[in-house]
Amino acid sequence: MSIFVFALRLVLALCSGAAIGIERQWRQKSAGLRTNTLVSLGSAAYVLLSIHISGDAPGRVASYIISGIGFLGAGVIMKDGLNVQGLNTAATIWCSAAVGSLIGFGLIGEAVITASLVVLTHLILRPLGIKLSKITFFEKSETVQSEYLINIQCREKIENHLRILLMQYLGNDDKLMLRALTSSEAENPSVALIVAEIITVGKQDYLIEKMVSRLTIEQDVLKVSWEVIGHQTEL
Repeated sequence: MSIFVFALRLVLALCSGAAIGIERQWRQKSAGLRTNTLVSLGSAAYVLLSIHISGDAPGRVASYIISGIGFLGAGVIMKDGLNVQGLNTAATIWCSAAVGSLIGFGLIGEAVITASLVVLTHLILRPLGIKLSKITFFEKSETVQSEYLINIQCREKIENHLRILLMQYLGNDDKLMLRALTSSEAENPSVALIVAEIITVGKQDYLIEKMVSRLTIEQDVLKVSWEVIGHQTEL
C-alpha cells in the first residue's frame, strides 16, 4: 500500500468521524467532535496497520477494535441523578469506530453511507423518540389516580441532594407528579426527614419502588419507605 493511499484513507476517516462528531458537539455531549474524530481515525490506522502485517491480522485487529471500543464507550456512560446518561453517545462512538474500520479496509462508499445514517439517526430519530416517549399508552383506560407517600430519613448534609434527585426523577416521567415535598428535623439534629406526596396516573407501584430503591443506595440515607395513601377516579 502506497503512502498516498494510507494518507488518503486516514483523511477520509478523519472527515467522516468529524461529520459524526459535529452533531454530538452541537448537542453538547460528553464525547463530541474530537472524540468521534479520533475514534474513527484510530480505527482506520489500526486496520491499515493490520493490512500491512497481512495474514490473519486484519480479522483479529477488527475484532479487537469492536471489543476494545466498548471500554471507551463505558467511560461516557455515567449516572446523572436517578438516570443513566451517555448510552447514545457510547453507541455513537461504537459507530464511529465502524466507520473508521470500513475506510481502513477501503470500503469508502460503505463508510460514507454508515456515517450518513448515524448523523440522520440523531437528527431525525431524536425528535421522533421524544414525541413517542410522551405518548401515554392505554390513556383512556387509566382513569384512576393513585397517591403515594414517600418518607426519607437521612443525614442533614445530603437533604438538598436528595430533594434534587427526587425532582429529577419525577421530571423525567409524565406519569408521576409531585404534590408536596416537605422537610423537617428529627429528634437528632443531624438527621433530616423528607416527605414527598406523589400523584400517579394509574397504579405505579413499580415506578415508586424503583425510585425508592435507587434512593436507598445513596450514602448517608438511613431509611426510605413508601405507601399508598389513596386512589381517586378521574371524571
